[in-house]
Amino acid sequence: MKAIRVHQFGGPDVLRLEETPAPKPARGQVLVRVKAVGVNPVETYIRSGGYARKPALPYTPGTDCAGIVEGTGERVYTHGTISGAYAELVLCEETQVHPLPANVTLAQGAALGIPYATAFRALFQKARAIPGETVLVHGASGGVGIAAVQFARAARLNVIGTAGTERGRKLVVEQGAHRVLDHRAPSYLDGITADVIIEMLANVNLGKDLAVLAPRGRVVVVGSRGEVTVNPREVMARDAAILGMVLFNAGEQELAEAHAAIVAGLQRGDLRPVVGKELPLAEASRAHQLVMEPGSYGKIVLVP
Repeated sequence: MKAIRVHQFGGPDVLRLEETPAPKPARGQVLVRVKAVGVNPVETYIRSGGYARKPALPYTPGTDCAGIVEGTGERVYTHGTISGAYAELVLCEETQVHPLPANVTLAQGAALGIPYATAFRALFQKARAIPGETVLVHGASGGVGIAAVQFARAARLNVIGTAGTERGRKLVVEQGAHRVLDHRAPSYLDGITADVIIEMLANVNLGKDLAVLAPRGRVVVVGSRGEVTVNPREVMARDAAILGMVLFNAGEQELAEAHAAIVAGLQRGDLRPVVGKELPLAEASRAHQLVMEPGSYGKIVLVP
């Protein structure tokens, strides 16, 4: 089978399409023929060698894909793998495989694992958001942002999203946000108050976030690319909380809860993954470049 292999940490050019032996499942494992692979920013951090969790070299990247279970024909999506998702076949533990409802395409299925589990964990397991509260999703046009908007709208929250392009802002409105802001405009947060903020770029936005929190508000830091200076008095005055999260820290029960909510939301039609771009598996290096560029729009998917 063909798979992307990484033999040394470095830039996107270390991603190479190679012929490798097909994995063979043992008891309690599932072999999935991959139809689409979701590309996540965390995979670029791991590939560069700058992430805390480093796989043994060589390795095949990826945790999220959608495809057909060999031998049964069941449509599934994955969150986590044994052998790596950037491949024609992927080996998974049974707990890493989840049913993909018939109303969801395989490309959409590849957009589910990390983005939707992250959004659910941020909103409900960390921030404990409740109906009627206002949530601000900073960076709402990317994979996690879209998921957060859809989850929040389905949970009867008042949803404000931000995006840096006109195309992105239109997308955020289409996904259910009650209001959308241009986060490149000066003073774009003037007049905004939020109970919960889902923050994708804390090194740029966290200081501004604290100033618009409601009393007892919560900021959940999903992403950051550097350091930031904040005024602790903004937190103290509001009895507020800054909550950090990394999805890898979630326990088995928390992940099971998240994926049960994802499958139910897909079945109801509340959750509708948006695929922004599809590329051949051989163009994984280009996908790693694109996923880190500003102006995100939906999910980047690789097709074997």
